[in-house]
Amino acid sequence: MKAIVYEGFGSPDILRCQDIEKPAPGENEVLIKVRAASINPLDWKLMKGGPFLVRILLGLGKPKLRRPGVDVAGHVEAIGRNVTQFKPGDEVFGTCVGAFAEYAISASVFGIKSALVIKPENVTFEQAASAPVAALTALQGLRDKGRIQAGQTVLINGAAGGVGTFAVQIAKLLGANVTGVCSTANVDMVRSIGADRVIDYTQNDFTKSGERCDLFLDCIGNHSLSACRRVLNPKGRLVMVGAPDDGRAIGLLARIIGALVWSLFGTKKMVFFIARMNKQDLTTVGEYIAAGKLRPIIDKRYALNEASEAFRYMERGHARGKVIITP
Repeated sequence: MKAIVYEGFGSPDILRCQDIEKPAPGENEVLIKVRAASINPLDWKLMKGGPFLVRILLGLGKPKLRRPGVDVAGHVEAIGRNVTQFKPGDEVFGTCVGAFAEYAISASVFGIKSALVIKPENVTFEQAASAPVAALTALQGLRDKGRIQAGQTVLINGAAGGVGTFAVQIAKLLGANVTGVCSTANVDMVRSIGADRVIDYTQNDFTKSGERCDLFLDCIGNHSLSACRRVLNPKGRLVMVGAPDDGRAIGLLARIIGALVWSLFGTKKMVFFIARMNKQDLTTVGEYIAAGKLRPIIDKRYALNEASEAFRYMERGHARGKVIITP
């Protein structure tokens, strides 16, 4: 089968589309015939090797994980002997290992638990593949960490990105008044998916506007904690799901510790958050999409042998919604 692989850490130039042996599922695993996959920041950060502390986990010399791709949608090709939920031919979506390939295995990787559910019939494979990491990050960040309530004011920084486009729509579904922050080129799109108000960050700095919100979902991490805290109401909450892409582990650690300290000594709460994959939330997201309540925004589509180009586009940081790879 054809798959995207890499033998070392580095830029998208290291990615190769090669013929490799088709994997076999373990006794608790599912083999998926991939119909669509999507890129997350996690994918290209793992490819680069991340900061030194992360490199220890990934492999100091050569990477332990050499097949990128987590988000997947496709058909069940084969199942392990202990799998009872699925059968060959089922249409599924969720997370796996090595999604940028013709076939992938439902296995967990670096803390991201594999989770698969049946894909609704009226949801396309591309729509389904766009959702797992980004949509669950938005849903859990708003609902579980942000404790969103109907009628609250919610600010989403990075509203045009993969997580942001889902977050705008989910916040509206949960009854909030939503303000999205994005660039000039994306203002109309963010408004079209439900934002009550859109701030063009090239024209206005929302941290200096004097306006306050009940919940701030930060998908970018491009402002200091003190500036973010200034945006919150007295009992407001900051949920950080993104961090600057400068590769500095110390900077990220300082940000997490700083958020904890701020939260201990005041009524404003700050938390850094990574989504947990689970079948219940995946099913909820699939139902939202099937019912037309949630519309995945797909920016670009690439063939498998164009993976390097797709990663370069993602690295530039201006993707609108999700980027899809189809084998």
